[in-house]
Amino acid sequence: MMRRRWTWLALAVGLAVLAAVSAPVSAQEGPATGEEQRNEAVEKILREQQEMLQGQRFTYDPAARRDPFLSLLEKVPLKKGPRPQGVSGMLVSEIDLVGVIRDAADGNVAFFSGSDNKGYFLRVGDEVYDGTLIAIDSRSGAVTFRQQVDDPRLIKPYRDVEKRLTAEGDIQ
Repeated sequence: MMRRRWTWLALAVGLAVLAAVSAPVSAQEGPATGEEQRNEAVEKILREQQEMLQGQRFTYDPAARRDPFLSLLEKVPLKKGPRPQGVSGMLVSEIDLVGVIRDAADGNVAFFSGSDNKGYFLRVGDEVYDGTLIAIDSRSGAVTFRQQVDDPRLIKPYRDVEKRLTAEGDIQ
């Protein structure tokens, strides 16, 4: 019994709201202003719908999270095709830090020995096949690479790899 009363009350309130919304425009606004507002609203809706269909409206910002639409079972290759020649075709694990050079004018420079037994000079921002050099610390003799990881199950698509100079007495 109580439920019926609430249903009728809700129905009456709904009809009152509908009547208030569909009431004629007041004399202060005038019919032209109300018509213009409706036209602007329709144009805005159509414009937003067109932007959405063209893909301009929605974007995905992962913010250091994995893409939820990538499969967790498939391995996604980072780069396709043969590796380029030189240090840009070597993995982070294939190059060894030999020295760090302080340069006041251009910043620090790191000297690496590649898997081809050649020497290479790299600065911050230079890329190897699977990573980018992001920091060179000349005081501690360390460099940091941001290595791209090929595992969609991880939260971050990268990991930071630090390489340090080793003194000859430290090697066992």
